[in-house]
Amino acid sequence: MKVSESGEPSGKSEIAADEELSPLAYEVLRCGGTERAFTSTLNDEKREGLFVCAGCGQPLFTSETKYNSGSGWPSFYAALPGALEFERDNRLTEARMEYHCSRCGGHHGHVFDDGPDPTGLRFCNNGVALRFLPKEEHKD
Repeated sequence: MKVSESGEPSGKSEIAADEELSPLAYEVLRCGGTERAFTSTLNDEKREGLFVCAGCGQPLFTSETKYNSGSGWPSFYAALPGALEFERDNRLTEARMEYHCSRCGGHHGHVFDDGPDPTGLRFCNNGVALRFLPKEEHKD
């Protein structure tokens, strides 16, 4: 997967990228769905690298900010600067803060204030909305 550091489109139209997504990834990224807890292989990913948007390849998180929250979804205490946009989600009885990829608008998850230091945040991400690139497969 091509990683863009500039935030510019990856060269594919959104329609072409959508055709490459699994049905579940499409449901999560484009329709705001949620995968079942404890189903993502990224929960156990411990190598150094980047977590990028499965919809467009934009880097969102580094492995240094990943931690085991016990929630069943890959969790991070910080996102890369400018990688995410936020919006209030009132679909449940308690309002939550939803976040999306700032480039393609793909839904990734919700951010909570029960995370570890240094930020106290927990970015609870759908694993199917991410791709992991080991450090040896990308440039820093």
